[in-house]
Amino acid sequence: MRIDVISIFPDYLSALDISLIGRARQDGLLDVRVHDLREYTHDRHRTVDDTPYGGGAGMVMKPEPWAEALEAVAADSPVERPTLLVPTPSGTVFSQPLARELAEHEHLVFACGRYEGIDERVFPWAAERFDVRLVSLGDYVLNGGEVAVLAMVEAVGRLIPGVVGNPESLVEESHEDGLLEYPVYTKPSSWRGHDVPPVLLSGDHGKIAVWRRAQQLERTRQRRPDLLAEEPSA
Repeated sequence: MRIDVISIFPDYLSALDISLIGRARQDGLLDVRVHDLREYTHDRHRTVDDTPYGGGAGMVMKPEPWAEALEAVAADSPVERPTLLVPTPSGTVFSQPLARELAEHEHLVFACGRYEGIDERVFPWAAERFDVRLVSLGDYVLNGGEVAVLAMVEAVGRLIPGVVGNPESLVEESHEDGLLEYPVYTKPSSWRGHDVPPVLLSGDHGKIAVWRRAQQLERTRQRRPDLLAEEPSA
């Protein structure tokens, strides 16, 4: 998979060089390229923002640097229409099903906005060249898109075959079947007055599966009842 990230703080994305994503890059499973938006400016101050029309606080990112940066990425894309993802609090919520969908794409491009956001005209313009998706990590505001991009690249990248060593570990995670993951334990079986549930020590895999499913339902009911609008059977 090819991933391009455009940001005014390219060093922010250095975390993509470590852990499983970093190893996937080294192994050639992920081709991640980070671009400095300021390289597409033409004044000595490398200006990427200006005051908003209509007044108001903050600054807005100028459209032309974004257009030139996106044109450069599109011209080098391995596909005719890459997918452009723009993190924004006004976007649709990023989810595990979306991560799975995106993991099937050949080329993803992430645009990291800052300040009050990117000039709105960039999105319909970009839609002529990209499949544009405005996405949000949740109902809160970050200083910029970089943190969201790190989260989304990891969520998508780990689903690429070969990135996670044991693919079976992906199957029973939270949100894979619409529920939260069951609690997990390791050695020792008794620790500071807290014991591992006896069923997990029984060796009876049928009983363990039933217990885990019940724990998924109970944990989801307590922590994320919104996921149980159509409650699955135990």
